[in-house]
Amino acid sequence: MRTLKFLLQKEFKQIFRSKSIIFSIVFAPIIQLILMPLAANYDVKNIYVAFVDHDHSTYSQKLINRVYSSIYFKAAPYSASYDDAMHLIEQNKADIIVEIPQGFEDNLVRESHDKLYLAVNAINGTKAGVGSGYLGALIRDFNQDIQMQWKQPGHFAEAQTIDVVTNNWYNPYMSYFLFMVPGLMVSLLTGIGAFSASLNIVREKEIGTIEQINVTPIRKYHFLLGKLIPYWCLGMIVFTIGMIVSRLVYGIVPVGSIPLLYGFLAVYLLTLLGAGLLISTYSDTQQQAVSVAFFFVLIFNFISGIFTPIDSMPEWAKALAYISPISHFAQVMRMVVLKGSTWPDVLPHLGAVFALGVVLNTWAVLNYRKTT
Repeated sequence: MRTLKFLLQKEFKQIFRSKSIIFSIVFAPIIQLILMPLAANYDVKNIYVAFVDHDHSTYSQKLINRVYSSIYFKAAPYSASYDDAMHLIEQNKADIIVEIPQGFEDNLVRESHDKLYLAVNAINGTKAGVGSGYLGALIRDFNQDIQMQWKQPGHFAEAQTIDVVTNNWYNPYMSYFLFMVPGLMVSLLTGIGAFSASLNIVREKEIGTIEQINVTPIRKYHFLLGKLIPYWCLGMIVFTIGMIVSRLVYGIVPVGSIPLLYGFLAVYLLTLLGAGLLISTYSDTQQQAVSVAFFFVLIFNFISGIFTPIDSMPEWAKALAYISPISHFAQVMRMVVLKGSTWPDVLPHLGAVFALGVVLNTWAVLNYRKTT
């Protein structure tokens, strides 16, 4: 135990002597957690709509006012013709063109139907799909309002309708931050844990101190524990700061147990740091270690379910997601923060992460060759 104590003192002194390590491990993730959800927001707003009104009627003006009064749409410059509106799309000044044909109001009054023509800039598929969906729903509501105005009491039988009542469980206001911030915390914590651990032993190799350590009677597992424990503690600290930031900046308060999150995090960090140490034992230079760690972190981040649902992935990606500790921790974070899940709910995920941690850390200990 005295040997491990001295190793931990050495590691902590090395960490706190380097300002770049403190910044990259502690402050950089916090800055990213504050800026990324605000910048990379999946809520689609500011959709610029260009109307080409050939009718200039009361109904066409009402429709235009209805669209522009929505929080999602903004007015593009006026266009007298469809070709002018297409120039706006080419110049990225408009996202959707709505062409109202001549006789729009007359056809609605006399024949009870007419057509609108929509052209959508689909370069950004997400914005195009969501924007056209919003606009379609708004036009349907406008159409229903017109039908209600035309109905005369006693002249027509009341139409049969189906009322749909929707409840949004766990995220009633469909908040993007409530869904994304817990996942981003996992992603950022994974990045700093994997990179810091992967550089650990390699740094000793490059500066030459690894040879001095190898000739001492220090056991391999003592040496690796001395490398793992300091970054495990820093990971706990970073997670705590992240929870405080998510509370103060985004107003996110976990519905479930916070000790449950820390218990799962303790196992997750052991697994993550074990993977980083394993990469470090195979690498000869810091550049090589960073490249390998970046490769695995990037792939497993994309298939973790943080940004896209796992169920929509192909079968091979689902299999990789199942053996990825990132996907398990991301699911547990959202389960506990949004749903209030308890220990029985997260035990399958905990078991998978723990088993992977045993494999990775054992592999790292066996692969580290202590030679004189």
